[in-house]
Amino acid sequence: MSTAHRFDRGHTDDLMSFLAASPSPYHAVANAAARLEKAGFRQLAETDAWDASSGGKYVLRGGAVIAWYVPEGATAATPFRIIGAHTDSPNLRVKPLPDSGAHGWRQVAVEIYGGPLLNSWLDRDLGLAGRITLRGGEHRLVHVDRALLRVPQLAIHLDRGVNDGLTLDRQRHMTPVWGLGGVREGDLIRFVADETGVAADEITGWDLMTHSVEAPSYLGRDRELLAGPRMDNLVSVHAGTSALAAAATGDEPAYIPVLAAFDHEENGSQSDTGAEGPLLGNVLERSVFARGGTYEDRARAFAGTICFSSDTGHAVHPNYAERHEPGHHPVANGGPILKTNVNQRYATDGSGRAAFTAACERAGVPWQHFVSNNSVPCGTTIGPITAARHGITTVDVGIAILSMHSARELCGADDPHLLASVLAAFLAG
Repeated sequence: MSTAHRFDRGHTDDLMSFLAASPSPYHAVANAAARLEKAGFRQLAETDAWDASSGGKYVLRGGAVIAWYVPEGATAATPFRIIGAHTDSPNLRVKPLPDSGAHGWRQVAVEIYGGPLLNSWLDRDLGLAGRITLRGGEHRLVHVDRALLRVPQLAIHLDRGVNDGLTLDRQRHMTPVWGLGGVREGDLIRFVADETGVAADEITGWDLMTHSVEAPSYLGRDRELLAGPRMDNLVSVHAGTSALAAAATGDEPAYIPVLAAFDHEENGSQSDTGAEGPLLGNVLERSVFARGGTYEDRARAFAGTICFSSDTGHAVHPNYAERHEPGHHPVANGGPILKTNVNQRYATDGSGRAAFTAACERAGVPWQHFVSNNSVPCGTTIGPITAARHGITTVDVGIAILSMHSARELCGADDPHLLASVLAAFLAG
């Protein structure tokens, strides 16, 4: 595969802005929705009756967004073309009683979310983001994007064997500091209230998390690499949003293009906003029934539906090549990857490979295979969940990155645009 430097600087710059503006799943879906609004989409409330009108529509629920475009002439049995992704990333999340401290230090109590590389959160300047819930049920986004917290590592003088193997206790060693003076009850929420311009006693709930405040950046002699936070999996959310907006503003597609960006993939997808919940199925079915369809139409539409589950995979690591499958070494800027696992950790089969190949050929984009080493446990995605829950053909795809689940990940700067091009070709049919 060619790795010539050819990436679309505009797309990559836009991705960098999206990453920086999306420190939490709630920000990611709000930013995706704003982009779709510019492309003519309108938000629907799940509690309202839906009509049969054509055009772009979307539903927001927590950290998830389902968006779709109904072309003119679509029938109740028109199949869907779905891009699946997830909005969450491993991080440190604020506990219900957040005010902590010891030995004269003020700290914030956190819980480990997902499977982060814990060492990547050490000695890193962290901000605070997420959402608060007010007494009347209203949500407000929170984005404190400055050096606020830090998880300090123990000095080597006090742990002489640290370079022979760092061991971190999740409860004792990962609590960030944010000042001096010890515990002050209600301190964090009063701070958040001041930052968001509300009264502290109006905040009755919160979903807050830490994020690295270091901005995304190009990297390397020729700037052919991209370093940044939450690439797993906001690269796919951004690419899917771009592809859906393109489908809605170009020639009328032969299918109904859909973006399904879920929350909670990093901890199993079992929530009302996760891929294992009913959200996607409910939206697709209501779309069929709003167009006057029957259960028979729903069955026909689902039978003809294909989903590209887009998530990151592992680029071959130059320092740990033995951990990869010897015959399958995806490289940065080599194009999107097709992810396969015969034990259904990924949902791809031969039919899915054919659909992916066709989309790559239409887009004029190179592509690569990803398969795990037989001796290394394989990760998974929303792909198998989507296939099993909804009975639709699902293909696992993505881009190859290094440092997956780190506070700061690394990819080829070409690959996000190449992925978006393939997803757009897929949605266009």
